[in-house]
Amino acid sequence: MDTKIGPLDVSKPPCNEVGSLPHNGTVSTPLISSEWTLGRHLARRLVQIGATDVFSVPGDFNLTLLDHLIAEPGLTLVGCCNELNAGYAADGFARSRGVGACVVTFTVGGLSVINAIAGAYSENLPVICIVGGPNSNDYGTNRILHHTIGLPDFSQEMRCFQTVTCYQAVVNDLDHAHEQIDTAISTALKESKPVYISISCNLPAIPHPTFSREPVPFSISPRLSNHMGLEAAVEVAAEFLNKAVKPVLVGGPKLRVAKACGAFVELADTCGYALATMPSAKGLVPEHHPHFIGTYWGAVSTAFCAEIVESADAYLFAGPIFNDYSSVGYSLLLKKEKAIIVQPDRVVIANGPAFGCVLMKDFLSALAKRLKHNKTAFENYHRIFVPEGHPLKCEPNEALRVNVLFQHIQKMLSGDTAVIAETGDSWFNCQKLKLPEGCGYEFQMQYGSIGWSVGATLGYAQAAKDKRVIACIGDGSFQVTAQDVSTMLRCGQRTIIFLINNGGYTIEVEIHDGPYNVIKNWNYTGLVDAIHNGEGKCWTTKVRFEEELIEAIAKATGEKKDCLCFIEVVVHKDDTSKELLEWGSRVSAANSRPPNPQ
Repeated sequence: MDTKIGPLDVSKPPCNEVGSLPHNGTVSTPLISSEWTLGRHLARRLVQIGATDVFSVPGDFNLTLLDHLIAEPGLTLVGCCNELNAGYAADGFARSRGVGACVVTFTVGGLSVINAIAGAYSENLPVICIVGGPNSNDYGTNRILHHTIGLPDFSQEMRCFQTVTCYQAVVNDLDHAHEQIDTAISTALKESKPVYISISCNLPAIPHPTFSREPVPFSISPRLSNHMGLEAAVEVAAEFLNKAVKPVLVGGPKLRVAKACGAFVELADTCGYALATMPSAKGLVPEHHPHFIGTYWGAVSTAFCAEIVESADAYLFAGPIFNDYSSVGYSLLLKKEKAIIVQPDRVVIANGPAFGCVLMKDFLSALAKRLKHNKTAFENYHRIFVPEGHPLKCEPNEALRVNVLFQHIQKMLSGDTAVIAETGDSWFNCQKLKLPEGCGYEFQMQYGSIGWSVGATLGYAQAAKDKRVIACIGDGSFQVTAQDVSTMLRCGQRTIIFLINNGGYTIEVEIHDGPYNVIKNWNYTGLVDAIHNGEGKCWTTKVRFEEELIEAIAKATGEKKDCLCFIEVVVHKDDTSKELLEWGSRVSAANSRPPNPQ
């Protein structure tokens, strides 16, 4: 993991010659425009790469830098209520635009945002995390500063970020600032991981010759497959799959980082195999594809999907992550000798051989040209498939059920909408939604941080202004990060939030119950009304019955279509999806395994 820390003393005059010591006396320097500043360079770089909205919380170490970000015509500074939500918003923005950015202050801000940055790291999202740092003259002086833990060592924050970012730059010297900033940003784009940039608070407004030109747009050299390795991998994989009777394809979450979604669809179009998606890849694989059979999630898969995948004699997984959650407590009925595992730059076929330096998109595109058409697995699926039933209609004044709620949410979806699913039972209910072509879908499965969806909804909606975001959030999660509904209103967003009020941490209840899973009930609509405070466009309502839900959705999509709509849905505390009940018991069993004998 690279770390770049600049020299310590900005007060020294620049050298005239590369590698030389400063001369005594006057040093001649070229005329420098007052516009050629570090702050301006950073702002223009962010606009260039597509991070046109930067999520921030002001603090005394970043205020001058924020002035320069505000001054950049193509950039919008979005002030958030806390650093954690600013990081989550950058995560959500990156999911739509491909890159996100946030700005916080030193240590108190940095250590607050770090949880969101860790989540972005786990989800392979390039987020530029910028921190306003101490005055450059304070480095190496043994001084103790505010916003620190009371030690003269200012590296604590950077060391905390080392394990959750792919590059760290501490910019406390103008001579090296240009290189450090550009290296950090380009590394984030190449690695598709967050980076950390700390900028001394006294540097953003100072001109320097290295910033004297418009930033040249990045032209990052494309990664290339090893040609011989690619040929060999394709040959072995084609032979493996062509001799199979009923092979299947399963898309995984790393399709995004590999930029291989198009190549995966091309392969599916060509080979005719049954096509499934892992839960964390929902939204990356087109569900309108004629051979799509649903979500493969072991025991909690879409109906009839697991039977087809697990009975196949060969399966190709493109970009999978097999963790305890996605494997339902390590209970998947898969066999290694039947699997081809394709990662962003590596292919492993059954128990061997393995091929490195082979890019996923190159491999999938080349493999598509070598496979025989085989619809057997899809035909088997079609043969056993029974259309799912519809939830029983609620009787008048009967308590609203969660399955009825999601039946109505399904009808709201189109290519002009996007779904954000919070950690909890919304994972399972939203997995069952059938996404129309163009409908976005995001959730955070690998990291699973409750409260993520509020900030992520803010960031995603800010990036995808052509879509209306529908967020499904549990009451427990909402209590963690509710404040940034305020920022959604300031930004004029028209998201529809379904707040599912079942009185606690339901997903935790199904793993291991206890009194700690019961939370204090809030007047959620009253809270949002108080946040609204008559400023911006906001509409709230509380529903307990299906008739009220139908009326609320009609109003949110009609008369209030230009408002942020907050619909609190009150349901029974034990009203959960059957998938959560199954998943929770299996994850509980995995968590409670006794220690291995010593």
